[in-house]
Amino acid sequence: MRSFVIGKNDAGQRLDKFITKAVPKLPKSLMYKYIRLKRIKLNGKRCEISDRLSEGDTVELYVNDEFFSERSDDDFMSVSPSVNIVYEDENLLLVNKPCGLVVHEDDENTVDTLINRIKKYLYQKGEYDPMSESSFAPSLCNRLDRNTQGIVICAKNAESLRILNYAVKQRLIEKRYLCVTLSEPKPKEAVIKAYLVKNEAENRVYVYDREVAGSKNIITGYRVIAESKGLCLCEIELVTGRTHQIRAHMAHIGCPLLGDGKYGRNEDNRRYGVKTQALCAYSLRFSGKDELGSLSYLDGRQFRLDPSDIWFVRKYFEK
Repeated sequence: MRSFVIGKNDAGQRLDKFITKAVPKLPKSLMYKYIRLKRIKLNGKRCEISDRLSEGDTVELYVNDEFFSERSDDDFMSVSPSVNIVYEDENLLLVNKPCGLVVHEDDENTVDTLINRIKKYLYQKGEYDPMSESSFAPSLCNRLDRNTQGIVICAKNAESLRILNYAVKQRLIEKRYLCVTLSEPKPKEAVIKAYLVKNEAENRVYVYDREVAGSKNIITGYRVIAESKGLCLCEIELVTGRTHQIRAHMAHIGCPLLGDGKYGRNEDNRRYGVKTQALCAYSLRFSGKDELGSLSYLDGRQFRLDPSDIWFVRKYFEK
């Protein structure tokens, strides 16, 4: 028999969701069967899969030891706690992800990821211990491609994760990007519209001026803010947020990003000696005070990277 005492980060979950996370080796079919047979109990009593857990509850599982494996969520211990913090409080972290670093473990089982670096950082601060958590771990609320720099949001607790995921989904967090284009967009400021089709097999997207089968609309706002040596520094606002939208949409209007090997001009990339797309998620602004709950103190706050922290601004546009 194993028992779990529900902590603050586990509270509010349905019983079945909690067990799935806490005992991942236990098949769902067996979990449902054991609940019916009262081999899984809540506070010593019969329970239902839909029961909501409260802090201090005890979940008891009278199941074989084979379903309880040794904890394997300590991969983060082998990585460096090196994170560039933009903002931090007791609920969340905003970090500047460098280009070249993946946010989560990828198909190559990369251990040195942004989330593992954050876990190591919080572990060393005494704010995260996987052995004291049954189902929660610090979690990222937005993602960036390996070769895109920028601000990534990390929730430190379950309540913040729920609120931040909702805020991202409801677009209560305004994100702006900086990029370098190989041609000057004309006009210098505009909101452009098109249609995008994602090709999963090729891991790329295609942009069309007219709606086609399987396409989704895309809306991108841009503004040229500086020019230097044949390059344009542009601020981008995504009205829609599709895969590779900035890179593909700007290339579609004849202004591909510097360093973009997928949608750009490789001859120009080689001429400048750049192998990474010049793209950075440099600004976040929170809105929706009434919908941010315990994070309402963030309403109206904007967080931006210093230009000197953005590699392509530093390289091409700083005097």
